[in-house]
Amino acid sequence: MLWILVIVVAVIGIWYAFEASWDRQLFSAAPGHVCVNLNADQANVWLRDHPETQVLDVRSKGEFEAGALPGAVNISVGDAAFDEKVTALDKEKSVLVYCAGGFRSRKAVARLKGLGFENIQHIHRGYMSWRPDIQR
Repeated sequence: MLWILVIVVAVIGIWYAFEASWDRQLFSAAPGHVCVNLNADQANVWLRDHPETQVLDVRSKGEFEAGALPGAVNISVGDAAFDEKVTALDKEKSVLVYCAGGFRSRKAVARLKGLGFENIQHIHRGYMSWRPDIQR
């Protein structure tokens, strides 16, 4: 039983180390660009202070229909035409990206950076961390 606990703790520790390393690389931005990892409270403040922000939900259609941030546009990062579809967004305006838990949206952040988006905000831990009763 003790070995199972040790293994679980080790796996969790390895995941957090991997995620921290990935985040350091992912959320570094080229000069003149912004790429930031926000918690849900910070994202809420960002949206209040920057109402022009484009909100991009990269979850599946079913997840989106079950609940989403106000004003969000749904383009699934799993869609083969993701890169083509996000070109409908303005690359010079800020975009707030999220998924359910933060993994898929991190993939989307990398793709948005590659497509030349200038100001990317990301919700760490995704929609699961968003509290619609408090954050609007």
